[in-house]
Amino acid sequence: MSAECHNSIKPHFSVVAMRAAVIAVAGALLLCAACVIKPGALSARANKGLKIPKRYDASQAPVLEVKSGLLALFPDARMKLYVDRALKYNPDLKASAARLEEAGFNMRKTHAPLIPSLGVGAEAARSQSLFNGGSSRASRYAAGLDAQWEIDVWGRVRAGVSAAASDRDAVFADHAAASESIAAQTMQAYFDLVAAEKLLDLSQRRLSSFLKSYQLVKNRFETGTGDLGDLDLAQTDVQNAQAQLANRKNSRDQAARQLAALTGSYPDAKASAGSWPSLRNGVQAGIPSVLLMKRPDIDAAYQRIRAADSRVTVAHRDLYPQFSLTASGGNQSSALKNLADANFNVWAIAGSLSAPIIDGGQRKAELGAANARAKQALANYRSIVLNAFREVENALGSELYLLREEGSTRKALTAARSAEARILRSYETGLVEILTLLDTQRRSFTTEEALINTRALRYKNRVALALALGKGL
Repeated sequence: MSAECHNSIKPHFSVVAMRAAVIAVAGALLLCAACVIKPGALSARANKGLKIPKRYDASQAPVLEVKSGLLALFPDARMKLYVDRALKYNPDLKASAARLEEAGFNMRKTHAPLIPSLGVGAEAARSQSLFNGGSSRASRYAAGLDAQWEIDVWGRVRAGVSAAASDRDAVFADHAAASESIAAQTMQAYFDLVAAEKLLDLSQRRLSSFLKSYQLVKNRFETGTGDLGDLDLAQTDVQNAQAQLANRKNSRDQAARQLAALTGSYPDAKASAGSWPSLRNGVQAGIPSVLLMKRPDIDAAYQRIRAADSRVTVAHRDLYPQFSLTASGGNQSSALKNLADANFNVWAIAGSLSAPIIDGGQRKAELGAANARAKQALANYRSIVLNAFREVENALGSELYLLREEGSTRKALTAARSAEARILRSYETGLVEILTLLDTQRRSFTTEEALINTRALRYKNRVALALALGKGL
């Protein structure tokens, strides 16, 4: 073979050898990556192992269901006004909305690697060389465009997009849960204010009643039919009633400030409440398994399992080689005016393959860590589900027991008031001692106070039940 023929074959042989080497390296890298098995997705078996009964343990006979949510439970215009303000101005909800906005931008950011990136650049340089006592100056000007694109062969980038989408869905569910929680807290704070105002009124009536008793004892003492000890006892109850009145005023103001703060207003004591709204609207418990689809906090936890699964995929695909395309084009010249001249065009295009051969096990460790985070998300999901069932069972049980407690307390109050009226007449005729009268009065007011507190608990529990069942707004 001639030297000329030999020279013509040699370059071709080099290209073939280079291609073979690249393929061999890529094959070796793929083989190494294939040795690491990707863990299975945990979201597919999120509810496996959860024992969900066919009915709630504490549920009673079905009652009227309020399908439209929390705000339909109580037809109270003033309370609804406070809730509307809270949903619009509550700072925690505003922060939640901002987090939702951030999640949207984060998702858009993960889409960016799927699209080639393009950048523009310009450069100007001036140099000087010294030789044999002389010098030479040179200028260089350049302007061009650079493009880069990672070819998502293994779906690593797409898995990152999927993770960001699940994160966004989780934050959306968080925002829904926060909205429902703020609405429920506002309703319960309103009922606390109703109860505080009624307890304040009760304390004022208690003081008035003890003042009348004190005056009655004082009149008997002045006429010589009573003793000083009875007068001291009556005076003690008056002072205690005045102390309780001051405490009730403070509690009422604190309840008003709490309600104002929830609505995003300055926490002053100007808020006021009306009377108890109707309790006719009930909440049907339904089937326990439906809770998994209605509670936004459960949905948020599930979406975080999906996001963690996608990040396991990202970590696994990171073991594979990455393929990239780069391109650049522009003009270079020693004269600035020539940058627009087509004769000075330069361009380049290249493809690259990169993958670590030895990284100290860093990427495999990241895969293991990503899988561990997915397990954490699964455990957190199941914890939230069990907590949701506990909240429902507690609220259902309280619904029944508080109803019974209120009925018994109401009967006790009727009996206490009847006894107070009879003993007051008996005391006026001298048939009973002052201790009996004062004890009867205290029992009557204490029973009425218990009735107010029990009724407030019933209203607040009705809200908690609707919230726990995922009835929405």
